[in-house]
Amino acid sequence: AAYLVKPGRRSFALDALSIEYLGRELAPASASDGQLAFGADDTAEAEALMAQARAVLDLGGAFDERLGEVGARELLHEVELPTSALLARLERHGIAADREHLEAMEQQFAGAVQQAVKEAHASVGHEFNLGSPKQLQEVFFGELNLPKTKKTKTGYTTDADALAWLAGQTEHELPVIMLRHREQARLRSTVEGLIKTVAADGRIHTTFSQTVAATGRLSSTDPNLQNVPVRTDEGRAIRHGFVVGEGFEALMTADYSQIELRVMAHLSEDEGLIEAFASGEDLHTTVASQVFGVERSAVDGEMRRKIKAMSYGLAYGLSAFGLAQQLTIDPAEARILMETYFERFGGVRDYLRRVVDEARATGYTETMLGRRRYLPDLNSDNRQRREAAERMALNAPIQGTAADIVKVAMLNVDRALTEAGLTSRMLLQVHDEIVLELAPGEREQVEALVREQMSGAAHLRAPLDVSVGVGRDWDSAAH
Repeated sequence: AAYLVKPGRRSFALDALSIEYLGRELAPASASDGQLAFGADDTAEAEALMAQARAVLDLGGAFDERLGEVGARELLHEVELPTSALLARLERHGIAADREHLEAMEQQFAGAVQQAVKEAHASVGHEFNLGSPKQLQEVFFGELNLPKTKKTKTGYTTDADALAWLAGQTEHELPVIMLRHREQARLRSTVEGLIKTVAADGRIHTTFSQTVAATGRLSSTDPNLQNVPVRTDEGRAIRHGFVVGEGFEALMTADYSQIELRVMAHLSEDEGLIEAFASGEDLHTTVASQVFGVERSAVDGEMRRKIKAMSYGLAYGLSAFGLAQQLTIDPAEARILMETYFERFGGVRDYLRRVVDEARATGYTETMLGRRRYLPDLNSDNRQRREAAERMALNAPIQGTAADIVKVAMLNVDRALTEAGLTSRMLLQVHDEIVLELAPGEREQVEALVREQMSGAAHLRAPLDVSVGVGRDWDSAAH
C-alpha cells in the first residue's frame, strides 16, 4: 500500500512508515530470530513487538484512505496482493540448476579474465592493477597519452562508456581489452552468484520484489535473474544451466513480443503504428520503410537497426542525444531521424508531449490500471533534474502498463492452471517472460492455456502477441 501511494520512496520499513503516517516512533524489537522467549527481562521486548503489530493495524487504516485518494484500492487488492501470494509460491518452487555446467562456465570466465589481464599488461609493457581507476588513468592518459574523457572529481573517467569511446578514438588495443576484461569479470561474478545460491534441493530460489522499481516492474535478488544477459552467446550459455527438475518433462517460456511498443501504439492511438502491427509483417521493417520512404524490400539491416533503437528509445524517454550515442551517429543526424519518424507517426509525438504536459499539471503519470508515479521534479528550476523527470514521465505509463499487464497475465495463467487441475507450474518471471515447468503429457494443454490467458490480459488497439518455446533448459526453451 505504501508503495502504491508513493512508489518513489526509499524505504518501506515499518518504523519509517510509522513516523511518516502515524507520527509514532517505534522501539526496535531485538529478538534476532523473531522468536520470543519470555523471561523476567522480556517485558520491553514484548511491548516493542506489540507496538509494531499495532502500527501495522493502524497503518492499514491510514493507507486505505490514501489508496482511495490515489485511486489504487483495486490495484492493491486485485493485482499487487494476489501477485505477492503468487511470487511466494514461485520462490518456494525455485528452478532446478545444473551445477556442473555452471561451475564449468565459471572456470571459463575466470580463464578469460586472466587472459585479458595478461593481454592488458603486454599491451603497455608492464603490470598494473586493472581494477584501480587511479592506475588506469595513469596508463591511459599519462603513459599512452590517449584522448581525455569526461573529467570527474578523481580525474578522467574510465567507465564503460568512456572505454567504448576511447576504442573508437584510438588505434591502441587497451580500451578494447579493458572492455572485454570487465564483461568477462561481470559474467564470472553472475555465475558465481548463481552457484552460491543453489540450495540443498538442487534448485535456485530467487527472491522477487514488488516495491523496488517505481514503474511497477518486478525485480529479483539472491540471485538477480535479470542480470543474466539475454541476447549474448555467454548469456545463453548461462541459461543452459537452468534445467527442468525431476518429475517434470520440460521448461516452457512464454513472453510478449514488443509489448512496450504495442502499449505505445495503444496509448497514442497512432493509426500508422497500429496498422504496422496489424499488417502482421516485421514491425521494424514496416516502420523503417515508412520513415525512410523506401519499399519494404529495400530496407537494409542498418535502417532496421536505427528504427528499432528509435522506437524502443521513445518508449524509454530517449533524447536525440541519447539516440546518437546508442547508434554512434551524429546528434544532428539523430535529430533528423526523430523528426522524420514523428512526421510519419504524429500520434506518437502528440501523445508523448501530452504525457509530459499532463504530468506537469497533475504531478504524476498513470498507467492503464491507474498506477501512479509522482514526479515533482517536472517543475524543477534545475534543468538536469527537470529533463530526467521528463524522461521518467515518458517511460512510466508505457513501462508501467506493460508491467501491470505481465502481472495480470501471471495471475490469470496461475488461476487457469489450478482450475484445469494441471500439475505444471510457474517458476519465474523475468522482464516480460514467464517460465513454467511442464508435467508429463501436459504440454499442449498448458501452451493453449498460456496463449489464451496472456493474450487476453489486456485488450489493446495493437493486440498482444505471445511467443512460446519449450526445451530441457531455459536456453533451449527460448523461442
